[in-house]
Amino acid sequence: MSIATAQTPLARYQQQLTVGGFTADPAQAQAMDHLQRIYTALPPPARPPASFWQRLHSHPAPPRIPGLYLWGSVGRGKTMLVDFFYECLPPAGRRRLHFYSFMRAVHVELRTLAGVEDPLQTVARRWARGLRVLCLDEFHVTDITDAMLLDRLLHALLDLGVILVTTSNDAPDQLYPGGLQRERFLPAIALLQERLEVVQLAGDLDYRLRTLTQAAVYYVPDDAASRAALTERFVALTGAAPRSGWLMVEERPLRVIAHSDGVVWCDFADLCRGPRSTHDYIELGRVFHTFVLSGVPVMGEDDNDAARRFIALIDELYDRSVKLLVGAAAAPASLYHGARLAPAFRRTLSRLAEMASHEYLARPHISR
Repeated sequence: MSIATAQTPLARYQQQLTVGGFTADPAQAQAMDHLQRIYTALPPPARPPASFWQRLHSHPAPPRIPGLYLWGSVGRGKTMLVDFFYECLPPAGRRRLHFYSFMRAVHVELRTLAGVEDPLQTVARRWARGLRVLCLDEFHVTDITDAMLLDRLLHALLDLGVILVTTSNDAPDQLYPGGLQRERFLPAIALLQERLEVVQLAGDLDYRLRTLTQAAVYYVPDDAASRAALTERFVALTGAAPRSGWLMVEERPLRVIAHSDGVVWCDFADLCRGPRSTHDYIELGRVFHTFVLSGVPVMGEDDNDAARRFIALIDELYDRSVKLLVGAAAAPASLYHGARLAPAFRRTLSRLAEMASHEYLARPHISR
C-alpha cells in the first residue's frame, strides 16, 4: 500500500459484510478490487519542499494511474462502493461531487472567463490544482452544451494527473443517446474507454427497491422518531450518513439536509416556502431518483402559496417516477384544510398514495 490511512477500501467493504449486515455480492466484490487497485497505486502525499532550490527542482510528473468508470443498473450499490474508497483517501487531494453539480460549477467558471484564451484549459488547471482524485456521482449527459465540452475538459484533467472515478447507470457508449450532434460527443466516449477502466456492476438485485419496500415511506408525525427513521432510510439507501450542504438549482442555492448517490433530503420550508418554481422541481426530479421530504406541515388558506408549490413538486416527482419518503405533521388526507386548492390537492393525495405502492416503487426513474 502506498498511502497510509486507518483502513483500506477493501477492508472497509469487508467490515460491512461482517458487522454491517450487508449481503455478499460477487459483482460488488469485483468492483471493490478495482477501487482497491487505485488506492494501492496512489503515492503518499508529497511533503512540501524545505528550500527554494528544492521547490525549483522537485516537480516530477505524477504517475499516470487509470481511473474507474463504474456502471450498472440502479440500486446496485455503485456509489456506496465509491464512498468506501473515498473515505479511505487522505483529505488533501480528494474531491467528490454529483456530476450535475460538477458541470454547473464548470459553466459558472467559464462565464467568469469570457474573453480569456482557451478558458476550458484554465478551468481544468484550477480544478487540478492540489487535486489527485476526483469522484463524480451519476455521470449522465443530456445537455448539448455539456456534451460539446466534455472531451476537452476530461482530456485536460486527465493529462494534468487527476484520477477520475465515476459512477453511471449507463455504459460509456450508451451516454447521450439520440442527443443533438451526438457524433461530436463520441471522442469523449472514446476517452473514457481509453483512459479509465470500465467496469460493469452486473446483477439484477436492486438493493434500493428492497430497502424502500421493506419499510414505510410516509412518517407521521414529523418528530424526532420520524427524523431518526428517515435518517436510517437515507443511510440504507446511500451507505452514507446525512451531511447538510447546498445545491445550485437553476442558478440559485438550495439548502439540503443531505444528498448522496442520487438521493436528496430537503426540508419543506426550503422547497415550498421560498422563491422556488416548477423549473426547480423539474430539475431536481431529473437529477435525483429518490427524494426525502421532511417538515411537511398542515396547510390552510394562509398557506396557499406553499401548498401550490407542494402540489407542483409532487406532480414533477410523480411524472419522473421519483421515489418519495415523507415526514409530515399529519396523514395525507389531513394536510390541507383550505378550499381554493382542494381540487388540485385531491390529485396530490391520489399521487401520494400511488407513490407508496410497490408498482410505483419498481418503476425506473425518468431522468431524460
